[in-house]
Amino acid sequence: MKILAIPGLTLPTISADDLRRIKAAAGAGADVIVCKQHQAIQHAQDAEVILGIVPPDLFQAAPRLRWVQAIASGVDMFLYPEFVNSNVVLTSEKGLVGEHLADHGFGLLLMLTRQLAGAHRLGADSWNHRPELRREELELTGLTMGIIGFGGTGRAMAKRAAAFGMQVRALDREPVPTTAEVAVVETPEKFDDLLNASDVLNICCPLTFETRGMLNAAAFNVLKPGAFLVNVTRGEVMVEDALVDALTSGNLRGAALDVAPREPLPADSELWRLDNVVMTPHTAGASQYRASRNIDRFVRNLAKLTAGEPLEGVIDKVLGY
Repeated sequence: MKILAIPGLTLPTISADDLRRIKAAAGAGADVIVCKQHQAIQHAQDAEVILGIVPPDLFQAAPRLRWVQAIASGVDMFLYPEFVNSNVVLTSEKGLVGEHLADHGFGLLLMLTRQLAGAHRLGADSWNHRPELRREELELTGLTMGIIGFGGTGRAMAKRAAAFGMQVRALDREPVPTTAEVAVVETPEKFDDLLNASDVLNICCPLTFETRGMLNAAAFNVLKPGAFLVNVTRGEVMVEDALVDALTSGNLRGAALDVAPREPLPADSELWRLDNVVMTPHTAGASQYRASRNIDRFVRNLAKLTAGEPLEGVIDKVLGY
């Protein structure tokens, strides 16, 4: 078996110990090559397994490929027709990144609800604006958080919301299990109802053909007036012009974003100029545990592959998650 391991943003290096574990799981005779993305094509001809990102040119160069484990939780970059229609199995980090995404999402939300961003912008002058800042501060206790997508990130968000004393509702297109925080996971037919009830709308779904542009003008018109939006998963779920309109009209009280409809978001986007928006540059996915969690899953999956057992984190390539 030939394995290509391609480090990237979420897996910056593969240590000697990681390499030893990979070789042990792959079994005797396995050939494991660690290479940079631009070097991968020259090693791809007889590769059966890839740990990394596989763009179309690399996929075309790997006719013996059987399985890819993505070094990403979202897999929209893999959803080109040749890969989707192939027999190559795709696994990912899904279910492994929710905790740090939820930490980040709540950090951004608190920047808005507790006026942390406003006070920071004002600096020393903030002491002259105490009454205005206090008038805008909100307590999360008793508010309703609506969660779109109840996978790992949605569940982690629900735990944190409940700890803040919030009511939590969640929606998913799949019949996923409930949790202590969410007794009923609602179906997509309840989308408008969930939007209308949410004081904080939290986007935790993957980017798929169905979710792209889901938060459009019609959706923002249904959303509870004065709600906050949190999105640390995929920016293309939002329609930029509709988002800006909702924020400038006041229908949307604020947006806490780690992702944007265009990435990198151009400097001329109106989103940069709105005081009721806080943004980070798609950095919520960082964690000191992330790389090791993915390597651990890859090692377990290698052992499962050689034993003919089902793999963890398998993606339905047609659905996109």
